[in-house]
Amino acid sequence: MAFTPLNALNAYLAVARRRSFAAAAADLGVSPSALSQSVRQLEKRLGVSLLMRTSRSVSLTDEGQRLLESAGPAVDQALESLKKVTARTEEVTGRIRLSVPTFSVPQVVAPLLPRFLARHPHVEVDVRVEDRFVDIVTEGLDAGIRFSDAIERDMVQVRLSGPARFIVVGAPGYLARKGTPEKPEDLLEHECIGIRSATTGGRYVWELERGKKTWRVPVQGPVVTNDVGLMRSLAEEGLGLLYTFESQVAAELKRGSLRVVLEPYAALVPGIYLYYPSRTQVSRALKAFVAVAREMAAEWKDQAR
Repeated sequence: MAFTPLNALNAYLAVARRRSFAAAAADLGVSPSALSQSVRQLEKRLGVSLLMRTSRSVSLTDEGQRLLESAGPAVDQALESLKKVTARTEEVTGRIRLSVPTFSVPQVVAPLLPRFLARHPHVEVDVRVEDRFVDIVTEGLDAGIRFSDAIERDMVQVRLSGPARFIVVGAPGYLARKGTPEKPEDLLEHECIGIRSATTGGRYVWELERGKKTWRVPVQGPVVTNDVGLMRSLAEEGLGLLYTFESQVAAELKRGSLRVVLEPYAALVPGIYLYYPSRTQVSRALKAFVAVAREMAAEWKDQAR
């Protein structure tokens, strides 16, 4: 990988965003060793360390973080400009990097991407499915999908859905054996499938509400996991009650393998939003993605009426 300051800067940005030489090398189509050499040459020329490397991880120094935040948007814009020179005037090109939570994949992401890519086949979409809170600016991403109350106030927000509910569900067999909880406190006497918090790593406390009153219930049970599919399967098998976003168990509720309990206490959360930084310069690819997202959101709103 020949050394030039701009090539080396682009190499560094790829590693800084992915926190991995192997992943960044795959993105750029070079070997990890060539990428590592290029970054080391950049560090030598600048006279500072940009990355802290161990056998298992890559993290940024303070100088590396500042370089990522200051140079990243400018380099992205420059690369996008180069792509535009070779593209037809009407053709949208480039890459969109998205951070999305698991629950949004079937409801929003899966139906949205086929329509977008059918219209803009020369755009590459990098979708990172993760339930932790992500700073999309720091991590070099273009946009994200979250509930509104989890989005920084300085972001542009595009509503994709109306309010949604978190509900408690159980299999008919489990409810026949253990009984049906009538109030939030009853959950302390039940087996509950624990949710591993992506933020703290601990067991998530179930949140319920009725009117202006709220409950935070520290449920217990035989299993804790962060895998939504496993939670559903275990709940259907009657291992315990499950607390989940309503759309994630829509099929199970329809066929009767799971039933809603404590429905008057279901927690209502704001709708799902697409969000992105309020920059003056937004790439053509992201603008096109936002336009398709708005179009589909309008259709979903009409269908819900």
